[in-house]
Amino acid sequence: MADLAIETGGLTKRFRRQVAVDGIDLAVPRGAVYGFLGPNGSGKTTTIRMLLGLVGATAGGMQVLGEDMPSSTSTVLPRVGALVEGPAFAPFLSGAANLERLDTADRSAPGATRRARVASALERVGLAHAARKRAHAYSLGMKQRLGLAGALLMPRELLVLDEPTNGLDPQGTREVRALIRSFADDGTTVFVSSHLLAEVEQLCTHVGVMSAGRLVAQGPLDAFRDGGAARVHLRTPDAGSAQRVLDRLGLTTDAPESTPHADGAEVVATLSDDVRPEEVVAALVADGVRVRGFDVRHASLEERFVALTGEGFEVAR
Repeated sequence: MADLAIETGGLTKRFRRQVAVDGIDLAVPRGAVYGFLGPNGSGKTTTIRMLLGLVGATAGGMQVLGEDMPSSTSTVLPRVGALVEGPAFAPFLSGAANLERLDTADRSAPGATRRARVASALERVGLAHAARKRAHAYSLGMKQRLGLAGALLMPRELLVLDEPTNGLDPQGTREVRALIRSFADDGTTVFVSSHLLAEVEQLCTHVGVMSAGRLVAQGPLDAFRDGGAARVHLRTPDAGSAQRVLDRLGLTTDAPESTPHADGAEVVATLSDDVRPEEVVAALVADGVRVRGFDVRHASLEERFVALTGEGFEVAR
């Protein structure tokens, strides 16, 4: 339990007859960048709200930074930075003034160092040049970065970010991604919800997948991807002979690609647990199949998601 920044047991939230979160058991290791995946409406934001004490759980328990929530809210939340459903600021105050106002509301924040901490947070998110600019004139990407600066006004052990790249253009997305990496490099645990697979694959060390209120899978990103069946991709001018060999080995093959290639057709087959890749190559060569390329690929994050939930997923913006 000491190695987990977030742990839940049977965490459930019902809104009258609707079950928004259905008995989930989260395990977020300290120091991880945990990608909380799921389509819109899968229960991600409701889970985050329960973790932060913004809404009460119907059933189950949870610990954040080793302490029970929500009973330890006063001691836990000062160690947690959060950005939930996009930042909101006073539009006619400057970025710096908005952060000073936010910091004033934090009882654990020392007033004597407020301006220095605001300046440092703005510098870290690349907004020092716009500190005196009014918030209404900020771009969407700048507002997201200002929200991240607000989460960094005090030292944080855990950052909880709900769709931090939502609505950003590619440049803004890259900027926020770089910021999240820098937080993790400093040893901060980052819990980031997203429906963008490309972002998760580039950022995260661990993932959890939500579907219709249930946590259907979680674990290290590499192990999660490797959990799907591996497939062999074979390039050969002897596609028919290759398929016969693969069938004999008990491998399920797809139809060869119809598009001609300089090095022959591509034959794809699912690799079974009792057949090693080198055995496949040996059998092909023994039958006179000319092998011009051979590759073993594990399921992508998108393929694993679809296999688990049967739902589509947005993979790029």
